[in-house]
Amino acid sequence: MEKMKVFFIVLILLIICAAAYIHKPADKQPVVKRYASITGVKPDKVARYKYLHAHAWPAVLKKIKECNIRNYSIYLKNIDGKPYLFSYFEYTGNNFTADMQKMTTDTNTRKWWKGTDPTQLPLPDATARGKIWSDMEEVFHTP
Repeated sequence: MEKMKVFFIVLILLIICAAAYIHKPADKQPVVKRYASITGVKPDKVARYKYLHAHAWPAVLKKIKECNIRNYSIYLKNIDGKPYLFSYFEYTGNNFTADMQKMTTDTNTRKWWKGTDPTQLPLPDATARGKIWSDMEEVFHTP
């Protein structure tokens, strides 16, 4: 069953990566780093999480773009009766750490997280790092 879960998560990642690619001439391609992560979501908070994201705050969306993030998507999937969130985004900046610090210190983003964080159930590796989302390793990409 564990192999099936891993296979499903990798399959989703591959589909999203393929769907997110926009063809441009090679000399026009920005440097893109792809990021994917996963977390649990409290079963009784799924509707709240979906509602919040259906009504995302414009200031938070603006900050995401200012921090050089594009094609940001979050997907929901039940696995063995437990809901999980999978996120994917592309980073086109040249200083990921500085851009993430800019996002972390943004007042609106911090308020947004106060609404979304309580709906989530971090996986053990994220909990050990004091984080919500667990990073995923990219194992395949085709442009």
